[in-house]
Amino acid sequence: MNRRLFLALPAALAARPGAAQANRLPVVASFSILGDMVAQIGGERIALRVIAGPDVDTHGFQPRPSDVATLRDAKLVVRNGLGFDGWMDRLVGAAGFRGTMVTATEGITPRAMAGHSHGHDHGAAGRRRSHSVAPASVPDPHAWQDLRLAQIYLRNITAALVAADPAGEAAYRRNAETYAARLTALDAWVRAQVATVPEPRRRAVTSHDAFGYFGAAYGITFLAPQGVSTEAEPSAAEVARLIRQIRDQRITAVFMENMTNPAMIRRVAAEANVQVGGRLYVDALSAPGGPAATYEAMFRHNVGLLVPAMRGGPA
Repeated sequence: MNRRLFLALPAALAARPGAAQANRLPVVASFSILGDMVAQIGGERIALRVIAGPDVDTHGFQPRPSDVATLRDAKLVVRNGLGFDGWMDRLVGAAGFRGTMVTATEGITPRAMAGHSHGHDHGAAGRRRSHSVAPASVPDPHAWQDLRLAQIYLRNITAALVAADPAGEAAYRRNAETYAARLTALDAWVRAQVATVPEPRRRAVTSHDAFGYFGAAYGITFLAPQGVSTEAEPSAAEVARLIRQIRDQRITAVFMENMTNPAMIRRVAAEANVQVGGRLYVDALSAPGGPAATYEAMFRHNVGLLVPAMRGGPA
């Protein structure tokens, strides 16, 4: 081999990762669950950044100056929509973003849910309420909690990636097909697990009202002291009513969430004389190496806690 060529090989090989990274499509996802979906479909063709990462509360998230720079360099931004990550609109404006923004819930008919009577900002302008304003109906943004609706997320993400990077269409569609099949199998597993719980016992209490889609899809009634936002504060009367309901209906599945202050749910469980069954993940994934580091792992973790607790036994 030519000596000069031989000596040049290490430098050329070392340069490849950087060159490959530079050739990837720069994509930004608003929060960790969405980011995992994008990563599964985008694979090696994208350079992904997630704004609200693992264990970060997207509801009350405050963008940082560094996030403006991240969006400025992106070609594609993926958000959830339905008021969940409304701060993305402000961030995109501040960054002067000139790429494409796709809403992953486009085409989903959202569930309606009661907004909490206490003041909070769930992301969209004009949705702040004072203590004197009665609850109103708002869209439930947590559509990813139904694995069948997640297929719509996948279709929207795939179409956006193909439009932004037509050369990668075959890879994106192949990845999406494989991922969709895994989610279909996971959906069947969730249904089989829930079917092992007698129907009258399919009730659970969580920190805030984020499991509406999950409950509707899999036949579980979820109760929560907080409203749609993790920043909502329930009244004393609402908490007392929930405690009575837990006692009267003998509910044994009471859980904290990774995004909420555990003090409220611990108080509810103590006064209702039940044990807190562990920590569920709903609005954000866990850090890498945690029990819910991917969207699929999140479902398996949550169901693995919920089902034994509803049956009245240990996980």
